[in-house]
Amino acid sequence: MGNDEHERLLGSEGKEVGDLKGRVYDESKKIWSVALPGIIARVASFGTIIVTQSFIGHISSLDLAGYALVQTLSVRFVNGILIGMSSATETLCGQAYGARQHHMMGIYLQRSWIVDFITLTILLPIFIFGAPIFRLLGEEEGIARSAGYISWWFIPMIYNFVFTLTMQMYLQAQQKNSFIAWLSILQLIIHVPLSWLFVYHLNWGVDGAMGALCISSWFVVFGEFAYIFGGWCPHTWTGFSTAAFKDIVPVIKLSISSGVMVCLELWYNSILVLLAGYMSNAEVAISAFSICLNINGWEFMICLGFLGAACVRIANELGRGDAKATKFSIKVLITTSVVIGVFFTIICLVFGNKIGYLFTNDVKVAKTVSDLSLLLALSVLLNSIYPVLSGVAVGAGLQGTVAMINLCCFYLIGIPIGAILGYVAHLQVEGIWIGMNLGVLTQSLALSYMAWRTDWDEQVRKAKERLQRWNLKSSEEPKNKNNSGHA
Repeated sequence: MGNDEHERLLGSEGKEVGDLKGRVYDESKKIWSVALPGIIARVASFGTIIVTQSFIGHISSLDLAGYALVQTLSVRFVNGILIGMSSATETLCGQAYGARQHHMMGIYLQRSWIVDFITLTILLPIFIFGAPIFRLLGEEEGIARSAGYISWWFIPMIYNFVFTLTMQMYLQAQQKNSFIAWLSILQLIIHVPLSWLFVYHLNWGVDGAMGALCISSWFVVFGEFAYIFGGWCPHTWTGFSTAAFKDIVPVIKLSISSGVMVCLELWYNSILVLLAGYMSNAEVAISAFSICLNINGWEFMICLGFLGAACVRIANELGRGDAKATKFSIKVLITTSVVIGVFFTIICLVFGNKIGYLFTNDVKVAKTVSDLSLLLALSVLLNSIYPVLSGVAVGAGLQGTVAMINLCCFYLIGIPIGAILGYVAHLQVEGIWIGMNLGVLTQSLALSYMAWRTDWDEQVRKAKERLQRWNLKSSEEPKNKNNSGHA
């Protein structure tokens, strides 16, 4: 080989490496522009729930167990359904934005409000009859009574999900979710002193802690309304429209498949908390397990930021018709998320024996949390993989496939193994969590295989068909852009 040819090959390799670095940098910028505000918003918003748990935990261990039951069972159950139903908005808005069908995004948002509001109202008896439900599930009388009372306080709080979840996905699709991040930071800043004022200064106890949670939650809703209605989304929000009631049945179908997908993930942890309630020392088991799951859940908010980024990036590229860019985005997303997951896993391993005292003064509960720290670290690591792959599925509209994977991995593998290890092998809470992690590991492997085997050119075609089918006819578009079609 001559010197000229050798230099030419080296030059071409250097150019390819340079091009790859440039592509990774450009893709990372696009990912972080969506992920970072989403992470900040979710971490701050979930932080209000953690802060409330901490205040209640220092009031009494019984109320801590009651709050843990409601938050990890009832709220997570309902929140899972609403997140899933709302993820249809994420798919449709993301693909519409990529295809430059901006006028449809406000219509999709209004449809999601209708669907989510009706869904939540149907599910309201879960909170109204909280105490009888927990007694029926076999929980101790004192814990069930406390959980039933706290359930009533959650009713005004959970209705904020109808609006915050959908508006966040709507703004995220057009990369305007930095406003939500600032709102959520303000929410947490307001929530901490408000909780202290109500709980300690005014001596309102549990009522004060829950009242502060309700007020700070609705602060975000009104801020988002002001942003969208105030003219900061001129291309995607043109006012309320009767078109929101059109084609609502196919949206409901997509919402239901999305709901099942997410619910099967979120209910998984809830069922494991329920199983912990049947242990010999239920109060300690529930409190310790819920503390670990809430720490895990708080870190999971970072992963949900990447889930949102994955959904937006995949939906945008599919809407634009670029399968190659879609596959490249998936690789960058997974790599970035795993690196962050490893970082937080190390933190959990280093500080695992001290975490429990942030939430309780009970030495038994804190000791149990310390014993679970290794499993907590493993869960944090697994969190960095499957949410991104779930976001890829949502962006492509593959929620139904993921729902089947979740059903098999969680409910045919994770829960049975957890129950056997917890009760038969007498590993107690550790056994339940080992089963949970095995289910998540299996799901991560299955989702990785699904993403690898998916024909992304075919997904581009399906996205194009979906957008054409649900797009307003040209004769209706002027009505939507003028005021004649507004309700």
